[in-house]
Amino acid sequence: MTSAAARTALDLTADLPVPDLEDLYRDLHRHPELSGREHRTAARFAERLRKAGYDTIEGIGGTGVAGVLRGGDGPVVLLRADMDALPVQELTGLPYASGTPGVMHACGHDLHMTWLTGAADALAAGRDAWSGTLVVVGQPAEESGGGAAAMVADGLYARVPRPDVLLGQHAVPGPVGLYPHVPGLIMSATTDVDIVVHGRGGHGSRPETTVDPVVTAAYLVTRLQTVVSREVAPRESAVLTVGRIEAGTAANVIPSTARISLNLRTQSEAVRDRMVAAIRRIAEGECLAAGCPREPEVTLGGSYPLTVNDAETDRRVADVHREVFGEATVIDPGPAMGSEDFSRLAADGQPYAYWFVTTTPAEIWDAAPGGDDLLARLDALPSNHSPHFAPDLSVVGPGVRTLVSGALSHLVR
Repeated sequence: MTSAAARTALDLTADLPVPDLEDLYRDLHRHPELSGREHRTAARFAERLRKAGYDTIEGIGGTGVAGVLRGGDGPVVLLRADMDALPVQELTGLPYASGTPGVMHACGHDLHMTWLTGAADALAAGRDAWSGTLVVVGQPAEESGGGAAAMVADGLYARVPRPDVLLGQHAVPGPVGLYPHVPGLIMSATTDVDIVVHGRGGHGSRPETTVDPVVTAAYLVTRLQTVVSREVAPRESAVLTVGRIEAGTAANVIPSTARISLNLRTQSEAVRDRMVAAIRRIAEGECLAAGCPREPEVTLGGSYPLTVNDAETDRRVADVHREVFGEATVIDPGPAMGSEDFSRLAADGQPYAYWFVTTTPAEIWDAAPGGDDLLARLDALPSNHSPHFAPDLSVVGPGVRTLVSGALSHLVR
């Protein structure tokens, strides 16, 4: 027997204005905006919310937008999408590719905003079918890690009702038509680390009078690769990436400093702390061995928290997704090493559910090598943050339906 929430979701999304939503998606994709600068995107979203009848607030935590739709007694459900793009030069060749050099929606946030706009419209049009309060949030600066916290710090919950439950979703590679759910830990924590190696600069022809920080940094990058392989237990999951190394101004000048930027991905605070301690120890040891005149500076930068779904909340949403889309469409892939700041919107520890929507065009998925090995084929696809990341337009309607059905799993009894 189909639940009332599933039946209502199918009714409210039966006649989605898909061409209009596709046009919105193309427009957002053409006009990407970096973290904290999402002025055009926010204005477009706010305009749509006001037109649909939401009490709309702008400028929360910078460019954040929130809309409130009251529908009588019942829970407060918050739906969230992020708005920002990445400093990536697009290489998709799409007719609606980014018109801003060096900036691209390479993580699907334009699609997230399209989905949320469509869901907000559908739920407003069908407000007589559910009971409670709906809060929709367009969040800035997810990619820089501070957007959710900034909205909360700027009084988000003094301006909108505090949610009883929070829901969100993310576009990911994979054959169109899957809705991965994980009860519990679904996304990892991340921590950025900067290391400054201090040497003694001089002329490239007289290295014996210098302490070359570039050589020390090179040893350090190599040695850091042992942190995961030799200091993290095989049963634990962790990633250490050296994403940037900078030094020097000319080929014949030995510089005085070199800078290394790292990114850590962990699934527990204990592993994170062990990795940071190892990084400090290795940096100090390499600099001591090289005779550096000063100890290295090791600074912890931005971080993202773990994303840990409330099991019962995720089960409720996953169940309605199975009813709406089919039993086989909901899978549990286990935790991902990617990170999100969505959980910071649960400022009072409210339960939340976060899930994925697969978005790879059929022709690209069919051409991916790997045969029946799903993971091998996934590894061959353009991933989030790739200059070739291009979700298929066929997911516009289903992605609206996932949000609508997720919200109705709490708003319909």
